[in-house]
Amino acid sequence: MSFQAYLDNIEEKTGLTPRQFIALAHEKGFDDPAVKAGVIVDWLKADYDLGRGHAMALVHVIKKGPQIDVKHVGTDGVHRDESEMLWLDGKATKPA
Repeated sequence: MSFQAYLDNIEEKTGLTPRQFIALAHEKGFDDPAVKAGVIVDWLKADYDLGRGHAMALVHVIKKGPQIDVKHVGTDGVHRDESEMLWLDGKATKPA
C-alpha cells in the first residue's frame, strides 16, 4: 500500500483528513519533537482504533509534514507513490 493510500484509508475509516489529525495532534502537543512516535501510535489506537502501519503514516505527517523520501516515488510495487508530496486535505479535494 502506498503512503497516500494509507492516509486515504485512514480518512475512510475515521472521517478525518490527515490535516485534521495534524490539528488534533497539535492541540495535544504531539507535534513537539520530544514526543515519541509510540505516544502518538497509542493515542491513535485508543481513540480511532488505527493499527500500527496506519498510525505510523500519520506520525510521519504530524512530525515531518507532507513530504516523503523520493525513493518511494515512481518505484515498482504496491508501496509506490505518485509524488513526494502527500495530499493532506482529503480525498474529495485531491487533484486528479
